[in-house]
Amino acid sequence: MPQSPFSIRIFVADGDPDGLRLVECSNWVGKAPLFPRSHLPQVKKRDEFQQTGVYLLLGPEEVGDSDMLYIGEGDPVLPRLESHFAKKDFWTRAVFFVSSAGQPNKAHVQYLEHRLIEIAKDAKRMALDNIQTPSRPTLAEADQADMEVFLEYILGILPVLGIHAFEQPPVKRVSAASRLYLSAPNKGIQGSGTESSQGFTVFEGSDVSPTEVASIPVTITQIRAKLRAAGVIGDVDGTLKFTQDYSFSSPSQAACIILGRSANGRIEWSDQAGRTLKAIQEAQVPQAGGITAARAPASCC
Repeated sequence: MPQSPFSIRIFVADGDPDGLRLVECSNWVGKAPLFPRSHLPQVKKRDEFQQTGVYLLLGPEEVGDSDMLYIGEGDPVLPRLESHFAKKDFWTRAVFFVSSAGQPNKAHVQYLEHRLIEIAKDAKRMALDNIQTPSRPTLAEADQADMEVFLEYILGILPVLGIHAFEQPPVKRVSAASRLYLSAPNKGIQGSGTESSQGFTVFEGSDVSPTEVASIPVTITQIRAKLRAAGVIGDVDGTLKFTQDYSFSSPSQAACIILGRSANGRIEWSDQAGRTLKAIQEAQVPQAGGITAARAPASCC
């Protein structure tokens, strides 16, 4: 979606904030029904389920506390969702995208399916339940351009709905003053990154400790293992490094992953002048008189 202000309308169709929600965006012809798996038998009679569209299924992985994702298309979407309701166990919620100004055709949604799988694999933020990437259908140049615009809106709306599987790290146009650094000289580790709207982005080339302390949180061990399996962290000339920019939910989580131990990112990350992220943030807001901030404990949250 173009980087300009936009508004989203979420209609709670059945009065239950956790039930069926219909999502629409300003200046967009699309519509996105979002619903929990348990509600499919009740909501499937709606007209949107009889349209051609692309859908996402989300639910917890069998191991760990992360979500996994399945991307598909249907013409219409309802038979595919009913099949997954009966046969696919992991998913607990679904969202699909159709057009409110006329249905896209089968080739259009196959194109969207291909592009979403492609983007999710590049982002490496969530495990995919898709075994294969379908081939990209051949579209007329004008149709492909239309679908790329439709896709931009999908990618802009999903993070607002709490779905971050397709987000790429911000473009690395960061001034020297905005760069933050982390080091552990005893381990020969140097890392760099920056705060971002996604939390904290670690830059490609940052070192990663090959070892972990015994007391490291299990979730950090799991994330480190997944990043290595996905190739986000890899062996570069005998040293573990980030092979691409990658965003974490917080500076503390980023520091934990790099250091292989619990860490308070607001203390570990600092600028070129040696000011910690905590000091930088505190300098950006007025201090309330008579209130002394307590030192935050180490955290990977």
